[in-house]
Amino acid sequence: MCGIVGLFIKDKALEPQLGQLLSVMLATMCDRGPDSAGFAIYGGGEAGLAKITVQSPDPAMFNGLDSALAGVLGAKVSMATKDTHAVLRLDEKLTDRAREVLRGQFPQLRVMGVGERIEIYKEVGYPTEVSERFGLPGMTGSHGIGHTRMATESAVTTMGAHPFSTGVDECLVHNGSLSNHNNLRRDLKREGRTFETENDTEVAAAYLTAQMDRGLSLGDALEKSLDDLDGFYTFVVGTRDGFGVLRDRIACKPAVLAETDRYVAFGSEYRALVGLPGIENAKVWEPEPATVYFWER
Repeated sequence: MCGIVGLFIKDKALEPQLGQLLSVMLATMCDRGPDSAGFAIYGGGEAGLAKITVQSPDPAMFNGLDSALAGVLGAKVSMATKDTHAVLRLDEKLTDRAREVLRGQFPQLRVMGVGERIEIYKEVGYPTEVSERFGLPGMTGSHGIGHTRMATESAVTTMGAHPFSTGVDECLVHNGSLSNHNNLRRDLKREGRTFETENDTEVAAAYLTAQMDRGLSLGDALEKSLDDLDGFYTFVVGTRDGFGVLRDRIACKPAVLAETDRYVAFGSEYRALVGLPGIENAKVWEPEPATVYFWER
């Protein structure tokens, strides 16, 4: 089944509550996906700096990572750790080089996401436990998306959990199933794309990344996916400045949007939204099939 939640804050006074509100929303989706969970938070960024979120099943691997990376790059690198994840901050101009170093010298680490504002956390476990492990209730920011997974087509693993990165400050979560993901994976591999799981959502993320590498905007890439991705699905995407929603042409999977003058919220079910402030006065509707919705600052 899987469950998706998303919250985009319009009123800056609500930003300190983002993590608390999103964690409650995520908790209501536990029975839709008890295997693993993850979330992307768009918090404060600093001009000229990038964040690289990395994961390791053994957090001891983070010991001295910032110093070692700084030594190779010849530049300052700071690090903050949260359980099995660490967030590295460095000059944005060194991002590509830093990723090369991580791949070559620290292959045991997995890059979750890269960007000025995004931080991605995901792990195997019951969603409320995953939320608490990473301190989601205490996080602040402008928007975030979350996912609870019930594995069907691939194993229950950290890398198989959502969100999946689709580019700098961009990510994707997915509810549904793609029937042609194996064919698409083979095509994308021939282009030089690599995959770490058998998850169909990783294929969808790679597909969107490939389209944007060819010059399409994320919105246009989502529109094109309606013709190229076969199956039933709801996508929720996060970007540096907002988030978006797309359902397939049949709109088989459940989805609800709610909007007030303070926020826009998404949930796989309405019950994920009932704890939000002012929800009783919100405009609530079911997003139309084959229609891209976006909210940005």
